[in-house]
Amino acid sequence: MKLLTRAALGAATAPLALGFFSPAAHAEQAPGCSSTVQIGSTAYVYLDGQTFASVKQFKGCGKNYAYMYVWEGYRSSHSTWDVCVSIATVDSAGRHLIDLRCPGKVVEAWSSGADTLSQCTVAVGWYPDRANAATDVRC
Repeated sequence: MKLLTRAALGAATAPLALGFFSPAAHAEQAPGCSSTVQIGSTAYVYLDGQTFASVKQFKGCGKNYAYMYVWEGYRSSHSTWDVCVSIATVDSAGRHLIDLRCPGKVVEAWSSGADTLSQCTVAVGWYPDRANAATDVRC
């Protein structure tokens, strides 16, 4: 877990995307919560010079959720991938993963939902040991 956490929280050095962004997600409603709204920026995970996935943070039903969508362009040119997603609280000691989920090779992944609306948070998404991204901090 230590290696996974380090990979998730390391600074992403992805290049800026050139050109346009296609829709980052299809469904943006957390499982078990019918009323979610995106908060903060959308982050992008870049891998091998390609946009691998979008990462967003949502709030709703009294919780924060992390969401990750693997782009069709990546899926059409790769047969394997892996995803992990989590809300992380942010404080003076750093980032702390709250509701980590690593469902494997999926197109969309949601975290479980974290009772963190009163804390500073980011959504973190990553391809373990390869690349990661985090949204901006929301307090």
